[in-house]
Amino acid sequence: MERAKYRHPLHPALVAVPIGAWIASIVFDVASHVVADGRFLAEGSRWLIGLGVLGALAAASVGFVDLFAIPTGTRAFRVALVHMTLNLTATVMYAIGFAIRGDQPTAPVPAGPLVLSVTALAALSAAGYLGGELAYRYGVRVADDETRVTGFSKKEDS
Repeated sequence: MERAKYRHPLHPALVAVPIGAWIASIVFDVASHVVADGRFLAEGSRWLIGLGVLGALAAASVGFVDLFAIPTGTRAFRVALVHMTLNLTATVMYAIGFAIRGDQPTAPVPAGPLVLSVTALAALSAAGYLGGELAYRYGVRVADDETRVTGFSKKEDS
C-alpha cells in the first residue's frame, strides 16, 4: 500500500499574521478613543493594518496554490472561491483603510476608517469560517488524497 502524501499546510500558518494584526488594530482604534492622547495608538493601528495587508498577500499566494488541489465542480471548490473572494475583499478594504489614514493618523481614529476596519473584519470572519470548513470538513491540504476525494464526492455536496 502506498503511503499517503501529506503536505504541510502553510496557508493556515500564514493567516495568523493578518488576523492577529487586524484584530489588534481594531483594539488600538477603540483604545484611541479612551486615552487622553491616542495618536500613538492610531499610528500603531495604521502599521498593524499595513503589516496585516503584507501578511495577507503572503497567505493569499499560498492559498491560491492550495486552490488547485481542490477538484473543480465540487462544493469544496465553490466554498474555496467564496473564501478567497471574502479574504481578498477584506484585504483590499484594509489597504484602503491604510491609505486613507495618511502618514500622520489623527486621534481618536475617525468613524470612517473605524467602520471600514470593522466591516473588513466581518468579511474576514466569514472567510475564516469557510476556511475552517475547507480544512475540517473537506481536509484540504491536510488529509490524504483518498480521504479528500471521498469528502469531495459525498452525496450531500451535489
